[in-house]
Amino acid sequence: MTRTVLFDTETTGLESHLGHRVIEVAALELLNDLPTDRHFHALINPEREISYEAARVHGITNAQVAGKPRFAEIVMPLLEFLGDSTLVAHNAEFDFAFLNAELSLLGLPPLEPSRMIDTLALAKARFPGLPNSLDALCRRFSIDLSGRSRHNALLDCRLLAEVYVELMGGRQRGLSLAVEAVQAPLVSYSHSGLRTPRVVTPTAAELAAHATFVARLKGAIWMSA
Repeated sequence: MTRTVLFDTETTGLESHLGHRVIEVAALELLNDLPTDRHFHALINPEREISYEAARVHGITNAQVAGKPRFAEIVMPLLEFLGDSTLVAHNAEFDFAFLNAELSLLGLPPLEPSRMIDTLALAKARFPGLPNSLDALCRRFSIDLSGRSRHNALLDCRLLAEVYVELMGGRQRGLSLAVEAVQAPLVSYSHSGLRTPRVVTPTAAELAAHATFVARLKGAIWMSA
């Protein structure tokens, strides 16, 4: 199975190069692009004030992070969870920049850009000219947004996991229909539920009538050899 990690961050501001810090990080494990039950989540003391503009977006206050661990205290469990997997995020350059700034402060190597998949870039390629925020994509794919009043890294990850599945081809992605056709029994469904399959075999008269009909067709490509 292919392991991928989808992640999101919330921060004290928008500019990592101006010293803004990560205050929340969440990550979800995906196997073959579908989420499992494994996740990582931490609120972090950024050791600086959260800007008013950032707090309006994610709703996290200075009081909420005051007693939380510093990034140095959660970095090893986070890196262990990320492993060497491909990393998926929405507007991934932003999240990579902030995590790499935190890693740099600790003298640790950065996350390689080659590991990055940006769902915002995927969405722009698929829906050019349309809004491609996480909210817009959830509405486009009929994903429930009722629990999202503000940004929240873990909730955003869970929503993005559903969006990512749709961007990568939906829940049928990776299924081998040829194998399933051989291995699975033929079943049919109705409003009343599962019915017993019935094999329909044409009679000799029906086969003869079909042959007569086909013979009257002009230029049928399956008749040429």
